Amino acid sequence: MKAVLDACVLYPTVLREILLGAAAAGLYEPLISDRILREWTRATAKLGAGAQAVAEGEAVLVRAAFPRAVVRERPDIEARLLLPDPNDVHVLAVAIAGLADAIVTFNAQDFPGHMLAAEGIARRDPDGFLWELHSRHPVEVARVVEGVRAKAEAISGQPMALKALMKRARLYRLGKALAA
Repeated sequence: MKAVLDACVLYPTVLREILLGAAAAGLYEPLISDRILREWTRATAKLGAGAQAVAEGEAVLVRAAFPRAVVRERPDIEARLLLPDPNDVHVLAVAIAGLADAIVTFNAQDFPGHMLAAEGIARRDPDGFLWELHSRHPVEVARVVEGVRAKAEAISGQPMALKALMKRARLYRLGKALAA
């Protein structure tokens, strides 16, 4: 399965780490564009001085870890598309050009299901997407999440409960499945 990761799911660190960890485990093939990465790194600027530079470094690491994930922008495809938010047309164009099965995003209103279906693409919220991956690959997803939890603990120097981590990442269904 191929899935475009919208900038809004790359911005929260825990969510990004889980999504990319699942991709690194071979559970799906991520797709991004340079523009999606730029949107993510610019969004981090509101976190304070230096945050954007850190995110730009992380974006370089994402490109290096997933070289086949970067889809070239396609203005020719963008020109024929219409979405409620014209600033999101490039995301759908990346999905079409990359032959994606889905766009993983929090922005349901900006990607109407019927418009995506016309292109053979589904819109997936990150929780449902990861829950589905967990239902197919429970051991692998649990291993990825535990790795992210351990990393969060190491960085913060504080214990990090799984429930709190999942809540922070807005992964409620996945959190319940992992706790079961």
